[in-house]
Amino acid sequence: MRVTRTAVAGCTAAVLAAGLAACGGSSGGGGNGGSVSGDNLTIYSSLPLQGASRVQGAATVNGAKLALQQAGGKVGKFKITYKSLDDSTAQAGKWDPGQTSTNARKAASDKTTIGVIGEFNSGASAISIPILNRAGIAQVSPSNTAVGLTSSDAGAEPGEPNKYYPTGKRNFVRVVPRDTVQGAAGASVLKADGCKKPFVVNDKEVYGAGLATNVVDSLKAQGIPSLGNIGWDPKAPNYRSVASSIKAKGTDCVFISGIVNNNAVQLTKDLAAAMPNAKILGPDGICTATYTDPKQGGIPASLANRVQCTVATLDPAKYPPAGKQFFAAYKKAFPGTEPDPYAIYGYESMSLLLDAIKRAGDNGNNRQDVINALFATKDRQSVLGTYSIDKNGDTSITDYGLYKIVKGQPVFDRVIKASGS
Repeated sequence: MRVTRTAVAGCTAAVLAAGLAACGGSSGGGGNGGSVSGDNLTIYSSLPLQGASRVQGAATVNGAKLALQQAGGKVGKFKITYKSLDDSTAQAGKWDPGQTSTNARKAASDKTTIGVIGEFNSGASAISIPILNRAGIAQVSPSNTAVGLTSSDAGAEPGEPNKYYPTGKRNFVRVVPRDTVQGAAGASVLKADGCKKPFVVNDKEVYGAGLATNVVDSLKAQGIPSLGNIGWDPKAPNYRSVASSIKAKGTDCVFISGIVNNNAVQLTKDLAAAMPNAKILGPDGICTATYTDPKQGGIPASLANRVQCTVATLDPAKYPPAGKQFFAAYKKAFPGTEPDPYAIYGYESMSLLLDAIKRAGDNGNNRQDVINALFATKDRQSVLGTYSIDKNGDTSITDYGLYKIVKGQPVFDRVIKASGS
């Protein structure tokens, strides 16, 4: 999920040109892998805790905390310390490239670091992966879906993914399906909803633009060519002219490919006003209360019956016993809060890292051995179900959930079966 193409470009170039030096300074002395001295290990997370993604970020942190708490804060002889970092800023109102690189450099310079959970946004990972890759530190994302972070398949940009791995070795894995899967899921929903003339709009970010390509390709494969795929300006005051031009094509459904932070609420309102009968579908980038709840700045309640979204999380009842136990434990650990869909991915990201340390045995403090263990993950029975990690760092899970809006909240509707490549 989530990435800024323009904001990332200059910063990423600096990362790749200068190794660990990135967007404002030197990375410090994390070293190229090797072992952490002693039995005290640190796992960092870098997630947005401000702006429209704050609810998801906080839930992801809570999930990670719960996993470590249940493990007793230890793996064998190793004591694990968890440190949560915020990759967003108040000024940006979302993740910030400079803050992201600062967080990655902090983790890389800490000689006790064994792994990092992050980023939430794919664009942020485009910045942090090279820094952590040179330091030889494992990185597990709870939410990144951009294809180019792990593969050169459709949806990736030229040079991806190799430009993110300056050492030539992989250190990044994710526990959510990539956008070839989400794109296919989105196309399946549009087809099932009877869309004959769909149109795709994207926020020009790596996540949004890449996912848009995947949706267009999947629509074509299902015999429903998209009428178009254009970018929107996140800083525009309104999108009435954009909506009018899309309406003129006879559009009956619109797929909004981007993140809520990029003015997706205003875009949705203008599209809905111009096309009163058009159905609107969005991805995980907008499937959050800050988009669906008018009390939190989201779309009007009158649009709820026309808007749906997809997330790689399912209804608690659809999860295996371990997943159901997680939801019960989460509510007990954080009373008065309903677990955001990404809470379970924060939990699994931490659990997977802890399991990799365990499988590394006495070498659980060796960074490369932990990375190797992550990539050797096979038929792992988890709260998400049983999955494996492939050589690129991708999960074998392919199910997506379709969510409708009920009383301002995204509520699970049904499972969308889609296979990614």
